[in-house]
Amino acid sequence: MKVLDHEPYRWFLLEDSGDLLLDVNCHHSFVSYNVLIQLTPDEMQEYQRHGRDYLNGLSEDIHNSAPILKVSKSIYKGRDISSLHKERVIEAIRTWRS
Repeated sequence: MKVLDHEPYRWFLLEDSGDLLLDVNCHHSFVSYNVLIQLTPDEMQEYQRHGRDYLNGLSEDIHNSAPILKVSKSIYKGRDISSLHKERVIEAIRTWRS
């Protein structure tokens, strides 16, 4: 896993065996958390067309949908794979920063 791109305080784009993962920093009031999703083929196509602008919009959609809330009806809620890759994401970011 490696970092491909980054928007400070918003997201990291990572590549893992050909898959693209978006790690989004979300914060609501005093609560901060990350949501990690694997980009779908449609999202990958939009990213190829529009680049970072697309990722900025997607990360904003994820953030605004508040997927961490129990009452949230976020379409991203069921796509969060943070628990499966947390340590690998942290290590990839740590390597990228060094």
